[in-house]
Amino acid sequence: MKRIPVIVVAGFLGSGKTTLLNHLLGGSRGTRIGVVVNDFGAIGIDAMSVAGQVDSTVSLSNGCLCCAVDVSELDAMLAKLAPLVDVIVIEASGLAEPQAMARMVLASEDPRLTYGGLVLLVDAAEFPDDLARHLRVADLVVLNKVDRVGDAAALEAEIDRLEPGVPVVRSTFGRVDPALLFDPRPRERFGQLSFEDLLDEEHDHVHYDSAEFTGGAMDPVRLMAFLDARPKGLYRIKGFVRFDVPGHRQRFGLHTVGAFLRFERSAWPGPRRTELVLIGTGLDIAAVRAGLAACEAPDPSAVDPQSMLEVLRYTA
Repeated sequence: MKRIPVIVVAGFLGSGKTTLLNHLLGGSRGTRIGVVVNDFGAIGIDAMSVAGQVDSTVSLSNGCLCCAVDVSELDAMLAKLAPLVDVIVIEASGLAEPQAMARMVLASEDPRLTYGGLVLLVDAAEFPDDLARHLRVADLVVLNKVDRVGDAAALEAEIDRLEPGVPVVRSTFGRVDPALLFDPRPRERFGQLSFEDLLDEEHDHVHYDSAEFTGGAMDPVRLMAFLDARPKGLYRIKGFVRFDVPGHRQRFGLHTVGAFLRFERSAWPGPRRTELVLIGTGLDIAAVRAGLAACEAPDPSAVDPQSMLEVLRYTA
């Protein structure tokens, strides 16, 4: 069964959450996005004509859905959206606590849904003082409006001081590649160019580095050490991992968004090998591939099954 990732987008008032969501909706390219707005005031998404209302849904021409709900109705709305969309993005109110929104999604017992991480938007031009407690639950920080500041690197350093190691990606006008957050639908190709390629000529997008890795059976301890100390700028890893460990020879789907990490087990439909796609900025691709190659198990039969415990902590 395909599981629908639910991503929480949080941030202080005015940080650019609605702008980011409009960007995702405008560049969905066939990916059906369910946007749930949890707000205490007017609904800000441009696509919605139901400003100020709750329990309302608007269907968009690109297959996306926008919904405005009260907190008490969130779980019911997620259940309604699950069979209709490919991904769900929740815009948490600027007054809401990110921790509470994340807990609500994690508490869902709907088997069709899976938590996809928390993205925290930070306004570079109005850098908040009370940021540390929100950073503690952030899987990916989007430092927005960097075009309005002179030293974005200093702000990144301050974020790293408050929460060491949290991944930070810069943006302007909320432009973040959707591939950093979720898997877009496969492109429909016409010859050498896809329809999406043609549309992209008319849009200003931030582009990221992408690399692929193919390998054999991975050593659980080595792979988890690599994932715990991901190279700076590596924002997303997705694909499948092979562990040739007794009792754990299924296919392990790997999904990361920033610091968020999840494995999902399934049967192997084809060749049993590790296949990963890595997305980020400023990546030393050769070093990343070498780091993953070093995670391969020289003798998979000698791997202690107990070493899978750390992997299983992150298995849905």
